[in-house]
Amino acid sequence: MILGDGLYNFLKVVSQSLIGLYQQKRKKNGPPLPIASVYPMPNRAPVDTECSGRSFDDQRRTELFLKDRIPTRFAIAGYVAVAATSAGILPQIFPQLKWYHIFVLYTVAPPFAFCNAYGCGLTDWSLASTYGKLVIFIIGAWAGQAHGGVVAGLVACGVMMNVVSTASDLTQDLKTGYVTLSSPRSLFVSQVIGTAMGCVVSPCVFWIYYKAFDDLGIDGSEYPAPIASVYRSMAQLGVDGFSSLPSNCLNLCYGFFAAAAVINGARDLVGKRWSRFIPVPMAMAMPFYIGAYFAIDMCIGSLILLVWERIDKAKAKAFVPAVASGLICGEGIWSLPSSIIAFAGAKAPFCLKLKF
Repeated sequence: MILGDGLYNFLKVVSQSLIGLYQQKRKKNGPPLPIASVYPMPNRAPVDTECSGRSFDDQRRTELFLKDRIPTRFAIAGYVAVAATSAGILPQIFPQLKWYHIFVLYTVAPPFAFCNAYGCGLTDWSLASTYGKLVIFIIGAWAGQAHGGVVAGLVACGVMMNVVSTASDLTQDLKTGYVTLSSPRSLFVSQVIGTAMGCVVSPCVFWIYYKAFDDLGIDGSEYPAPIASVYRSMAQLGVDGFSSLPSNCLNLCYGFFAAAAVINGARDLVGKRWSRFIPVPMAMAMPFYIGAYFAIDMCIGSLILLVWERIDKAKAKAFVPAVASGLICGEGIWSLPSSIIAFAGAKAPFCLKLKF
């Protein structure tokens, strides 16, 4: 459902952009691109606030944000350069992963990156590991057991996770820059510097752990790395092909993938008046992936927002970000006393367990 929802919206955005480009090419004075009708471009007459439905602050933010945007050709050239560097260096470090594996990864990565950024925008939760696990099975089965499919799948997973997680992180940074009237180019340069520092700092930290603990990653040790065992097990399943998956696993994947597309199609067909009663597949799929606690938090927050808007819509629009930030911060701070209580051996007055 996560992948189906993301790809549907990716194709929707691409098709609308192509239609807009085609219309502008046919008629130079034709309707502007969809983004221009929503966001006023620099050096144009300001849009009437009452007619556009956008406040003066939002129009000013948009104007400054688009004035200093990153050129498309620079983004494409940078992506090609990173892909070529990965194709040249990674096979030297991990011979099991071939250059054509990396070529396929970087070809399919942009739609996946869009899907992850879209899902992160809806739920504030990056699902990079979801796309990484998918790649484990595909590349692992492609390479095969005889050609080091386990290592190839795990390295491919790391490549895909880095690409899609960077997309969601950069989108969040750009949203922050939009709100704070910061330059997109400044944010991008800062992210490049931070990424370059991470390329040096992260291996050094890992090397310190690797040298300090001889039993790193072994069960029963001080640092057993259980998630690493989980990913290795998935890679071992992947090299055997999809036949090693549980019964009807792929059928369920196909069914829910199609269901996400059908639900999105229904939302687009019925219009804004009725689409608000149809659930968003991405948000509906999240609780199945990370647990019900996230869905409960979102439900309570949405209920508070709904009641607040009924009471005073103007104040709700102005103060919702601050209230939401306070709730998120409070929940995070509570993890410390919760850990102390658990460490002290205290138990809840009751516990609900469901067995199937």
